[in-house]
Amino acid sequence: MKHTIEVNGIKIYAFHGCLPEEGEIGGHYSVDVMLNTNFKEAAHTDELKKTVDYVDVNRIVCEEMAIRSKLIEHVGQRIINRLKSEIDTIDFIKLKVTKICPPINGDVDNVAIIIEE
Repeated sequence: MKHTIEVNGIKIYAFHGCLPEEGEIGGHYSVDVMLNTNFKEAAHTDELKKTVDYVDVNRIVCEEMAIRSKLIEHVGQRIINRLKSEIDTIDFIKLKVTKICPPINGDVDNVAIIIEE
């Protein structure tokens, strides 16, 4: 049996980027997290401790996004590493980090990275 939990559209203002201005001005980001886990027992018992707590997922994402990186690839991997180390019931993670209105000299809505582990 496959169980999936998604925490989508975590909106964050952060300071990632290679340009010095990005470290000073910052920008808008959105993070989506998909976790495969087994929440069969939680579904039967109605106990939060038997599943992944969305609050923990949001907290980890926000804490890692608060640490400046040049690349969203780097911050994305840090998020994955923290989720895996702090939530031991995760079988698979899909993470998407979206940088909204990136400064790339073009009319681009966003850029994103996706990591699946």
